[in-house]
Amino acid sequence: MEEDPHALFDRWLVDAEASEPNDANAMALATVDSRGQPSVRMVLLKGHDDRGFVFYTNQQSRKAGDLSANPRAGLLFHWKSLRRQVRIDGPIEPVTDAEADAYFATRGRISQLGAWASDQSRPLPDRATLEARLAEVTARLDGRDVPRPPHWSGYRVLPETIEFWEDGAHRLHNRRLFTRAGSGWSEGLLFP
Repeated sequence: MEEDPHALFDRWLVDAEASEPNDANAMALATVDSRGQPSVRMVLLKGHDDRGFVFYTNQQSRKAGDLSANPRAGLLFHWKSLRRQVRIDGPIEPVTDAEADAYFATRGRISQLGAWASDQSRPLPDRATLEARLAEVTARLDGRDVPRPPHWSGYRVLPETIEFWEDGAHRLHNRRLFTRAGSGWSEGLLFP
């Protein structure tokens, strides 16, 4: 293997942060529910290391329900300006409470309060309901640090495969596939 996929991802993310106009850490998260129905949505990467790729959410959201029923996920980073993408597939694990607390503390206050006010993925009768709930929690926590809600935490996708795709002339793309092999990785190429 020529290089470690995590080191390669780090370099590509740095390139994306320099060239993408917004949210270079945005990734499509694909999950499957208990009926086999797939669902995909954009989330933000909030941490990554040799263990995996971390995002946070309301534990009562649709994505959390899907992950409870089928604890596997797919991620896709698409950096159009660089003509690159990275696909990651594998099982998930919850982050620790300490990790979730540490990340929650870095969020802006309104985002912290919003985590308390929102019943993510559930029907909302009107915008005024959300605004009233946000006003109520803002008043209740006025002058205090906002604690992490018990229903809000994160997941780590533990990569079994990481594919690096680069656009090629005449659709002759370059595709490098890293596959988990014990405690390391094996590397191969894929036809475009």
